[in-house]
Amino acid sequence: MFKKIYKLGELTLIKNLKEQELKEHRLIDLFWECTLTCNAKCKHCGSSAEKKKYEGELTTEEIKNAFKQIANDMDASQILINVTGGEPLVRSDLCEVMEYATNELGFHWGMTTNGILLTEENIKKLEKANMETISVSIDGLEKTHDEFRGVPGSYNLIINNIKNLKKAGFVKHLQVTTVFHKKNINQMEELYNVMLDLGLDSWRLMSMDPIGRAKENEELLLDGKELKRLLDFIKEKNKKKKLELTYGCPGFLGLDYEKEVRKSYFYCRTGISIASILYNGDLYVCPNVPRIKKLIQGNIRTDNFKDVWDNKYKEFRKLDRTKSYECGNCKNWDYCLGGAYHTWNFEENKQNKCPYNMIYEK
Repeated sequence: MFKKIYKLGELTLIKNLKEQELKEHRLIDLFWECTLTCNAKCKHCGSSAEKKKYEGELTTEEIKNAFKQIANDMDASQILINVTGGEPLVRSDLCEVMEYATNELGFHWGMTTNGILLTEENIKKLEKANMETISVSIDGLEKTHDEFRGVPGSYNLIINNIKNLKKAGFVKHLQVTTVFHKKNINQMEELYNVMLDLGLDSWRLMSMDPIGRAKENEELLLDGKELKRLLDFIKEKNKKKKLELTYGCPGFLGLDYEKEVRKSYFYCRTGISIASILYNGDLYVCPNVPRIKKLIQGNIRTDNFKDVWDNKYKEFRKLDRTKSYECGNCKNWDYCLGGAYHTWNFEENKQNKCPYNMIYEK
């Protein structure tokens, strides 16, 4: 009981700080969706990426100029560039661009990858490009992972690649991300032992969200009991302190789980301290948010990033940005503020996925 009272006090303080954060909107995480092309076809992909060339991708010089413009106008040392895709390593100029961004401009950077192309040659290039953090995807044991990602033989290849990356010793934070669904929820314990053997810094566990290609595979989505089971697993393993487990970002989880399964309380920071440069130069919020034209704030080919960051993104910096009837009248509104923006239903003005309601079967 004391812990819940303490958490309520913390949440109240955080609520009071949110308005100040909205006013300051200091950029912390800048996502660069460097490509939509991918060498896999995952059943949960929020971007519905696949093995094809997408027209309009930023060139090497265009993205270098974009980062230079941002570094000239803002403090690059305080911004982490999170490189995503598609699959970032299908871009042959990735390390050239990021070496320039770090050595010449002073940015820090990390990457999310499916791990298939983490060859020894690419690992050397990533070290030269000063990559600091990485999250590699493993979505089940061998058969489940390979089927879910659509690449036979990829599981064993990725495990070996992670071992080689660990051996290289330059990455400051090595993480594996696992998306849980109905076909791998019973593999948590076995996967936990795999992660321990890999010597990771952290294991990020997520539930499959109804976005992108996952909408075509909704039969795989976890139900409330399965989500609760996942969260209880994280809580239990974190007590042992052998490996840091953390749940992904979607939604307020209630006092039984907030700050138990991740380091901080839920707060969707998209458009507040998070922005992205999409593969075609569009200036956007979190790249997981559905691609809706009205949400695009500009384009790096024609607009100054700082001007856009300072003077646009206004609809994302309102406490009531997702205040639908259902969410606005919920007892958790002050702490949740409508949940994760990437699962918001913009057509019906409601939340597609409320973890709290799922957990407590409301």
